Amino acid sequence: MTASNGIDIHRVRLLALAGAMLAWSAFAWADEYGDVGQLIRSGQLPAAIAKADQYLAGKPRDPQMRFLKGVAQTDAGRTADAIATFTALNQDYPELPEPYNNLAVIYAGQSQFDKARAALETAVHANPNYAIAYENLGDVYAKLAAQSYAKAQQLDTANAGVAPKLALIRQLFPAADRSRAPQGAAPPAR
Repeated sequence: MTASNGIDIHRVRLLALAGAMLAWSAFAWADEYGDVGQLIRSGQLPAAIAKADQYLAGKPRDPQMRFLKGVAQTDAGRTADAIATFTALNQDYPELPEPYNNLAVIYAGQSQFDKARAALETAVHANPNYAIAYENLGDVYAKLAAQSYAKAQQLDTANAGVAPKLALIRQLFPAADRSRAPQGAAPPAR
């Protein structure tokens, strides 16, 4: 996902039922996850949110379905709702890095890079092997650096060392859309 500010950040989405989910879930639950995931993939976001809500009425703490609901809310442009969903997941399941990553994607899309950085640092603390979060963190650090270099250039136009650094970072984030398919998996079902 390329945020409106040109950062190529990756959101974790459920693209297929993971074997771990089947091991942890009864087939009826797996069907519910699959149904919501399919609704998301097909762009039927209000239906996905409604089905997730219906499921969560009986199992309100289920992290897998709450995560899927947050993805659907994000895709539907319901940013405030998605932030609330991922924030609640972070509070209830601080050991899961994926909700922190997706929250960071939302914040980066709003150019709230300090919030995105904090969420990503928490994600990599929760899972030091979470490559997508590290990549996203690098993108956020680069964007923060670009902001600092731009401010330095504005304040001191005679400083010849700033322009090449700013140009290098701008090469990382060209204006053209460089969207890539999201990678990774949703948190394991509980």
